[in-house]
Amino acid sequence: MSKSQTSYPKVEDIQRCPECGSTRLMRDYETAEIVCMDCGFVIAMKLEDRGPEWRAFDNEQREKRARAGAPVTFTLHDKGLSTMIDWHDRDAYGKGFSPSQKAQIYRLRKWQRRIRVSDAIERNLAFALSEITKIANNLSLPKSIFETASVIYRKAVKERLIRGRSIQGISAASVYIACRQCGLARTLDEIAAASSVSKKEIGRSYRFLVRELGYFIPPLKPNQYVSKFSNQLTMQGKVEEIASKILSVASELRLTSGRGPTGIAAAASYIASVLTGERKTQREIAEIAQVTEVTIRNRYKELVERLLFIMTL
Repeated sequence: MSKSQTSYPKVEDIQRCPECGSTRLMRDYETAEIVCMDCGFVIAMKLEDRGPEWRAFDNEQREKRARAGAPVTFTLHDKGLSTMIDWHDRDAYGKGFSPSQKAQIYRLRKWQRRIRVSDAIERNLAFALSEITKIANNLSLPKSIFETASVIYRKAVKERLIRGRSIQGISAASVYIACRQCGLARTLDEIAAASSVSKKEIGRSYRFLVRELGYFIPPLKPNQYVSKFSNQLTMQGKVEEIASKILSVASELRLTSGRGPTGIAAAASYIASVLTGERKTQREIAEIAQVTEVTIRNRYKELVERLLFIMTL
């Protein structure tokens, strides 16, 4: 029989060790293996963990977290654990309801929608998380940023920091903090453009949350802006690679100290575009980086002089 025709048993069908014939098998989900307890033969590898995504360390936690349905998410005010009556007016078998049943289901659906948001905190979370969703979608942010921003806002609600402040402002500030914590380069101007709040209000809320919640926000590095500039300028991956190398050498020579990360990242992108022949003007890069052409020109001269580049313009 050829290799392509060889049929391997499914993991569910493995009941006996093919080496020694023993039925004492151990399924080790930490190492994702099925091992024979008599001879130690590894029967199967890379098993799928079909258990829940949560962990429990005692019976109380297990009973509290045990559930059925979709995974818990912080992006919904009820963490996605509530039920919903859909609008199809059909039962589990696909059969339509009678007129009296439709009226009853309509009333049940109405009260279900009302009791999902029970108190002021639930209403606050429902509105704020929808705002965070809108900002994240406008900026095309990944789900990790979305989840982190939702957790930050929930902490602010738990510490009673929302009272007297704008929900939109705190929501936008939570998104900005999440971007900074996850190392995603987004400016206050971009957050303000994606929301209905001014840059000044977002900055004020951001400083308030950082101070009250005791967050450590790492400073942005120029390398975090290079990929963003390359994508917006539709440049090749080689340009991004060369710009990252330029910035790493400049960081070792302490040329990035005291300089704005966007300016020096824009200058490195400009140098890389010239070296690869995919030339972009300083004005084009300045518009994307939201800095002046003078800033790019000054940083460009510093990098060329200290790194000994020979530029042919």
